[in-house]
Amino acid sequence: MRAIVSGLVLTFLAGAASAQQPAASASAPKLFTSSSDVAALISKAKSERKEGQATLSQRLLQLAPYNVNLEYRASVGPASVHEHEAEIFYVVEGSATMVTGGKLVNESRTNAENLSGTAIEGGASQPIAKGDFLVVPENTPHWITGINGTVVLMSLHVPRTGGGTR
Repeated sequence: MRAIVSGLVLTFLAGAASAQQPAASASAPKLFTSSSDVAALISKAKSERKEGQATLSQRLLQLAPYNVNLEYRASVGPASVHEHEAEIFYVVEGSATMVTGGKLVNESRTNAENLSGTAIEGGASQPIAKGDFLVVPENTPHWITGINGTVVLMSLHVPRTGGGTR
């Protein structure tokens, strides 16, 4: 599974990197982030995170409709459901527990396509640690809990239109 997901992410990134780049502008795609850039973003997140702020998210790559973010998590935040997007996670640093499935507790609508809640009731728990990949299908409750100090994740939202698997 890890090899398949890794291959999918690398295929996407390779395709994005080989795409013809338009003239530089404020809305130009961001097609490359170096390992030193990632280290700098993690350091920046550590210094800029405010007390009580569960997640600090920063853009790594962007090629519409795809956005790859670095998520620095120092405490448990809300549970989520993305109704039309699968989400791929890669654990860059640290460890935590990912809860998937079940039902959102105190569900509320965040926007037209996303729901959030204070927890998940009845989900399955999976320990995650540095180097792990995880795919959360669209319309699946998910929640990162059990954070050991901090956990740094790469997340990629993948719009899905037909449902089901391919």
